[in-house]
Amino acid sequence: MQTTLYSPRLACISIPSLSAYPHKALIDHSRSKHLSPRRLFTDCNYLQVIAKVAAESHSQIMGSSGDGVLTGDHTLLSFLGRKDSGSDDELIILLSHVQAACAKIASLLASPSTVKAACEMKPSSPSVTTSGRDAPKPLDLVANDIIKAALKCSGKAAVIASEEDEMPIWLNDTAPYVVVFDPLDGSRNIDASIPTGSIFGIYRRLEETDGLPEAEKAELNVLQRGEKLVAAVYSLYSSATVLCVSIGSGAHVFTLDRSNGDFVLTNSNLMMPTRGQIYSVNDARYFDWPEGLRNYIDDVRQGKGQNPKKYSARYICSLVADFHRTVLYGGLAMNPRAHLRLVYEANPLSFIAEQSGGKGSDGKRRILDIQPIELHQRLPLFLGSADDISELLSYKNIQQLVNPGYEV
Repeated sequence: MQTTLYSPRLACISIPSLSAYPHKALIDHSRSKHLSPRRLFTDCNYLQVIAKVAAESHSQIMGSSGDGVLTGDHTLLSFLGRKDSGSDDELIILLSHVQAACAKIASLLASPSTVKAACEMKPSSPSVTTSGRDAPKPLDLVANDIIKAALKCSGKAAVIASEEDEMPIWLNDTAPYVVVFDPLDGSRNIDASIPTGSIFGIYRRLEETDGLPEAEKAELNVLQRGEKLVAAVYSLYSSATVLCVSIGSGAHVFTLDRSNGDFVLTNSNLMMPTRGQIYSVNDARYFDWPEGLRNYIDDVRQGKGQNPKKYSARYICSLVADFHRTVLYGGLAMNPRAHLRLVYEANPLSFIAEQSGGKGSDGKRRILDIQPIELHQRLPLFLGSADDISELLSYKNIQQLVNPGYEV
């Protein structure tokens, strides 16, 4: 069975229905109430079902191993619903919509007819927008529509801001959360079937801004420092669809079970090695780098750094994929020039890096300490193992301040 997505932009795109969408409880509910897949995702009455799932999961007794690592088959919702998880029902509802959107995007990307149709669309915008953003690819816009609809439907996002939109969007005067996101990181790689991802940062709404004009309070809410994040998520669309979630008490990895649409816990309390043996950066830019960064790379490649082992290079050119590998195996993932976005990419990933024992820096400052001054602000980004980042920073001059005009 096929269903057409609800957005007018997606009128020509069909994707498999239900099996990779929201939590199985919602699917079962939709079947019992004879709801169509479209209504399942757009009818906000089903928030009551989400709330019921969250409430029931709070009463569940969860298994745990002696080292504090959870054992057994846990879905994202049951994991967040533990009494000691630190999350509230409203955050669980919001994250349930995030996971549903990511599952839908994963299904979209896995469909050959969808990818072909989307990649044949010609974007109408110029290569660079008036705000300095890269012009979105067709699937960027599709993913953006899916996520915005999910967040709006959650009823828990007061304001949202997307890398693909010029300005933030105010949704709800009383909702408790603020969500910033990159809907489809690495989209230029889709034609080559290289992994892509989505990135989310979640803040609390600044109640002190409630009396301000809508545009002003929207901007102030989305330009919070990363240290104020209450949750961050990234989704990796690859051979498996992986969701890494942190609500400020560690980082936890869930993998999409395509047979029932659940994200199942596969790695709790994920810890990044304190030092790795892999660095991820575009080596082709070596001669444009500052001396400090060249010296660091020369040293670790030859085994002359603090780690006597020689480092290897692994570079996918998809930030989420390079970062996910770094979280698992240690090392560094970096872009030394001011290219990545502080609000949408650097802050959420640095939050997860720190929650898993690593670090995030712009080459001089801790990322989470930086006050954003504009929505689409760019900066250098260095993410990775604590010891590797500290060693890299000791080389001082590592930010590439000059862009000679790369086309790729």
